[in-house]
Amino acid sequence: MRPEANRYKTVTRRAALLAGGQAALFALLAGRMYYLQVIEADQYKMLAEENRINLRLLSPPRGRILDRFGEELAGNQQNYRVLLIPEQTASVEETLQRLAKLIPIAEHDWKRVLREARRKRGFVPITVAENLKWEQFASINVHSPDLPGVQPDVGETRHYPFRGAFAHVVGYVGAVAEAELGADPLLELPGFRIGKSGIERTHDLDLRGKAGNSRVEVNAYGRVIRELARRHGQPGGEVVLTIDASLQRHVAGLLAGESASGVVLDIYTGDVLALVSMPTFDPNAFNYGLSHDAWRTLVNDPKTPMVNKAIAGQYPPGSTFKMVVALAALESGIILPEQRFFCSGSLELGDRTFHCWKEGGHGEMALVAGIEHSCDVYFFEVAKRVGVDRLAAMARRFGLGTKLGIDLAAEKNGLIPTRAWKAATLGRPWQQGETLNTGIGQGYVLATPLQLAIMTARLGNGGKVVSPRLVRSSGDRPGSTVESRPLPALGIAQRWLALVHEAMVRVSNSPRGTAYRSRVPYPDFQLAGKTGTSQVRRIDRLEHRRLGDRDNEIPWEERDHASFVAYAPAHEPRYAVAVVIEHGGSGARKAAPIVRDIVLEIRRRDPLRQPPYGGMVGLPAAPREG
Repeated sequence: MRPEANRYKTVTRRAALLAGGQAALFALLAGRMYYLQVIEADQYKMLAEENRINLRLLSPPRGRILDRFGEELAGNQQNYRVLLIPEQTASVEETLQRLAKLIPIAEHDWKRVLREARRKRGFVPITVAENLKWEQFASINVHSPDLPGVQPDVGETRHYPFRGAFAHVVGYVGAVAEAELGADPLLELPGFRIGKSGIERTHDLDLRGKAGNSRVEVNAYGRVIRELARRHGQPGGEVVLTIDASLQRHVAGLLAGESASGVVLDIYTGDVLALVSMPTFDPNAFNYGLSHDAWRTLVNDPKTPMVNKAIAGQYPPGSTFKMVVALAALESGIILPEQRFFCSGSLELGDRTFHCWKEGGHGEMALVAGIEHSCDVYFFEVAKRVGVDRLAAMARRFGLGTKLGIDLAAEKNGLIPTRAWKAATLGRPWQQGETLNTGIGQGYVLATPLQLAIMTARLGNGGKVVSPRLVRSSGDRPGSTVESRPLPALGIAQRWLALVHEAMVRVSNSPRGTAYRSRVPYPDFQLAGKTGTSQVRRIDRLEHRRLGDRDNEIPWEERDHASFVAYAPAHEPRYAVAVVIEHGGSGARKAAPIVRDIVLEIRRRDPLRQPPYGGMVGLPAAPREG
C-alpha cells in the first residue's frame, strides 16, 4: 500500500504543478490581453484605422503667370484623359484595340499600358491618353458600354495660350526627374509637373501651391471602398511680370523667321516690357509629351530655338560699342570732342591694315560725326590712344561683361577683355591690333542683347545705374523694389553724355546718319540710336568689294550679325530697345527697320502710361539734371 500511496502523492504533486503552470500561463495571457485591449486600446485602434483609412494627397492647381496688365501667359485648363482599369476587362489588349478605333494610341503608349497592367494590381487605374480633344472625349463616353474597364476622366493640365511668343520667358513644366525628388511629397505624385525653364522654374515654389488630401476607406487589398472626407489644397500663387503681352507678341511677329532677339526696357525702372528670342518652340508640347523625333529636331536646329538668345546669346556688339569707347576717351581726357582724325578708308599698324567699312574713307572726323557716320578709322585711332583696360572699365560701368541678375536661370556673362584676362586665359600678351578691334566692338568682345539694352538705357537716362526687372510680384512677395529716390549715378559728366546723345540722335535723324532710312517720322517720338554690324569671319577688301550688299550670296552661317540699339522719345527718353539678328547682314538695313517698327508700336500703345495690373498707376518721375 505504501508504494501506491507514494505514487498517488507524486501524481497529485505533478498535477498541481501542471495546474499551477496553466493558471500562471492563463494569468499571463489574460494580463497581456488586458494590456492590449484596455491599456493600449487607443494605440491599436489608431493602427487599425490607419490600415482601413488611407490619406491620399491631392495636387493643388498651379498658380497663374500674368503680364503687367493681368493678361494670362500661363494657366490651367481641363485635361480630358482616358484611364483603364485592368480587372474590369477580360482582355487589356482587346480593349486597347477597340479604344484605338476612337483615338490614336502611339506604339510606345500601347507598350507602356501593357507593361503597367502586368506590374500593377488589377484595380489600379492606368493612364492611356491625356489632353484629348472634346470630340474624342465625348466619343469615348458615348461608346463606354462597349469599352469594359475604360474610364473617362477630367483633370487639370498646364496651358500656355500664346504658345511660342512667351516660351523663353515663361518657360514650361515637365515630369519630376528622379534627381529632382526632394522632401515635398507632392513631387512623388504620379503626373505631377514642376517648372523646367523660365519663370516656371525660378518661381516654381510659389507657383506649386500646397497639397490637399482625401481620406478614403480601403479593404484588405487596398481597393477604395468610399471617400470619407476631402480637403482641397492651397492653389499656387500668381506671378505678375513686367512684360507687356501685346508688345511682346508684336516684337515676336517682327522677328519671325529670323534667328534673332529683341529687348524693350523702361530706362528708369528697368522693367522688361518685351524679351523675345526667335525662333521659338511651343511649351505646351513639353506638357503634353514631346516625341523623341520632335526633341531631336529642336536641339539639332542650327538656329537654336531652345536657347533664350536675349540673355544667353553672346555676340560681338560691333559699332553699338562705339559710344562706350567715346565716353572712355572723353572721361580720361585723352581726346577732345573737337579733335579730328582723318579717315582714308584704312589704318596701317605694323604689317597689318585695318579697314573702315566705307571704302575710300570718311575724311576728317570728330567725335559726334564719328558716331553719326560710324567711322571705324576714327575709333581705331581713339581706341589706340585709350587702351583696352580703360575701355573695359567703362564697358563694365554700362553693364557689359557681367550678369545683370534678371530673374531667369540661363543668363550669360558676355565678355569684356583686358590685358590680364588674355594672359590668364590664353597665356599670351595683349597686342595693340586687338585694341583696335575692341574699339569697334569686335575681337574678343561679346555682349548679350539684354546687356546692350541696359547699356542703351543707362545712356538714355543720364548715366544712372538701372538694372533689369522681370517680376513685379510672386505669390505674396513683391518683386525687386523700384523706389522713387534717384538711381545711383555712373559718375560720367553730363556734358560727355550730351555729346553722345547728340550723335545718336543724328544717327537716326540726320540724312548722313547710318540709320536715317529707318527714322521715326513723328517729331514727338524720334529715335536716338546706333547701328552695329559685326563680322563672324574675316574677309579681305577684294571680297568685300565684290560682294557689296549682296548678303544672299554668302552662306547664312558666314554672314555678319546685324544689331541696332536705340532709346525714345529722343527729347524725353523712356524706352530702350535692342535688337540683334544672327547673320542678318547690315545693322542699318536689317535691324534698324525692326527697331523703328517696335518704337512705332510703343508710341501707339505707350504701355508705361497705362496702369499696370493691380492698380499701381504712379510711375517714377524721369530724373532731371539741373
